[in-house]
Amino acid sequence: MIFNTQRLSIRALTTEDLDLFHKMQNDQEVMKYVGGKVFTFEENKKDLENILKFYKDPKNVFWVWAITLSENNNFIGTVALVKNEKNEHEIGYRLLKKYWKKGYGKEVTNGLIKYAFEEKKIKEIVAYVDKNNVTSVRILDSTFNFIKEFYNEADNCIDRYYKISN
Repeated sequence: MIFNTQRLSIRALTTEDLDLFHKMQNDQEVMKYVGGKVFTFEENKKDLENILKFYKDPKNVFWVWAITLSENNNFIGTVALVKNEKNEHEIGYRLLKKYWKKGYGKEVTNGLIKYAFEEKKIKEIVAYVDKNNVTSVRILDSTFNFIKEFYNEADNCIDRYYKISN
């Protein structure tokens, strides 16, 4: 177990998560604001295998974990704490569509911030979000400090950039 919140448990991903991981990554609505591309079963299998390899590296700076419901351990999505290309500690999450609008996004974001500050001793966390991703913008506006909006050429969108410091 990585950390818990009131209703969620965060744990390492396993190969047993592949079917639901694929269902999430193959859903156009879920992937809409993270590049918009859905992935095939084989692509998702390879992606999951790569994530699992990172767990074995003692110097790993690319953590992607499973979000599960504490009550039954059902996989509902992923949460990430990664060092991005700008050497920033960035967070993100994805949820299976059936778990949207239940407060899990805000709950896992707050839990990850606490974990990053208290357990990983990280001093500053950032988040990037497409400004049209209204739900995630609302979560970040309530938790992080908004820094700026800018054009994200790679994803062809306007991103909002946030920071929070310990």
